[in-house]
Amino acid sequence: MAMAFKMATTGMWVTDECKNSYMDMKWKKVHRYIVFKIDEKSRLVTVDKVGGAGENYEDLAKALPKDDCRYAVFDFDFVTVDNCRKSKIFFIAWSPTESRIRAKILYATSKAGLRRVLDGISYELQATDPTEMGIDLIKDRAK
Repeated sequence: MAMAFKMATTGMWVTDECKNSYMDMKWKKVHRYIVFKIDEKSRLVTVDKVGGAGENYEDLAKALPKDDCRYAVFDFDFVTVDNCRKSKIFFIAWSPTESRIRAKILYATSKAGLRRVLDGISYELQATDPTEMGIDLIKDRAK
């Protein structure tokens, strides 16, 4: 098994695939977003879905399940009022109201450990439904 990074607070482990996919998104710009999930049996945080460079925020929103929790990172590219191209990485803690209580607790307590492994996140959002993570909110935070 590949090396994993332990999240001390909950005993969860973050796989190398998570860290490597994140670094590819951050530095090589080969992914637009990454969705992570926790496998409760193996106690591993793994990559659930990766969005290609040509995908957008709507694709990320569609990739999140309506009845289960996930973490996601989204690489948002924009142009400032000074006409400078910039990029900000958003961390999204997705915890829909339809998800199980146990999953909500597990994801809430494991979030800080995953955030420590994913260096360079600019902003964090916590959402329970799609309206709490709309693209307008992303644009406003990135300014």
